[in-house]
Amino acid sequence: MNTQTDIAIADRQLGGTLMELRNITLRFGGVEAIKNISFDIREGEIRAIIGPNGAGKSSMLNVISGFYVPQEGEVWFRGERRGPVKPYEVARLGIARTFQNIALFDGMSVLDNIMTGRLHRMKAGFLSQALWWGPAEREEIENRAQVERIIDFLEIQNIRKTPVGRLPYGLKKRVELARALAAEPQLLLLDEPMAGMNVEEKEDMSRFVLDVNDEFGTTIALIEHDMGVVMDLSDRVVVMDYGRKIGDGSPDEVRNNQEVIDAYLGVAHD
Repeated sequence: MNTQTDIAIADRQLGGTLMELRNITLRFGGVEAIKNISFDIREGEIRAIIGPNGAGKSSMLNVISGFYVPQEGEVWFRGERRGPVKPYEVARLGIARTFQNIALFDGMSVLDNIMTGRLHRMKAGFLSQALWWGPAEREEIENRAQVERIIDFLEIQNIRKTPVGRLPYGLKKRVELARALAAEPQLLLLDEPMAGMNVEEKEDMSRFVLDVNDEFGTTIALIEHDMGVVMDLSDRVVVMDYGRKIGDGSPDEVRNNQEVIDAYLGVAHD
């Protein structure tokens, strides 16, 4: 990690508990994808969820986002117990996410893709939107201004009118991050944001993740397989293996946890 990143993480001030997962168990038929796991996410932190393939990380992210409802346990967000929620309700609560497999509209421009992240903030009625008059016009201008700020922030001004389907993989990942940021989330969920990237693209994305956390004050929970990235970016790390939690703490604590080391090295025990 470079010195500038070291300083950024050292200076990060964490707040109270934003989300708490209590004794979460998630089953698919007879298979337990998550087995009685508890941990929290604090305001202002970058919280990593790691583990070998099949550990249950994506299932946990889907519980956090409200896509899966666990059979046992409770999800608390901003001090209130959260029940089943619809996708638009999740966005209104202040949670946004990116996906392991990029989910963008290839035929639409970068600008229009990012604008879809503002849909839950558009309140004008259908008629005024169709006529682009009064409240709808003012709303469109305000939302467009916010999107333009995000475009500048992520340094994608030169592709703002380009159809997403024509972009290389690394830029598509950045556009997906921009769309999530357009929702102005309190909690941003990143599902393998560095997957498939070359070294330069990973460095750029790592910088943007840190900048989002620092400049926007956005709390981030991420799944990532690149351990160098995880150890460099994260304040705390929770480790899963076969649906169980086997480690939780600072990057240094997790790095020196023997059960975590064994899980990644595939060490067998009698």
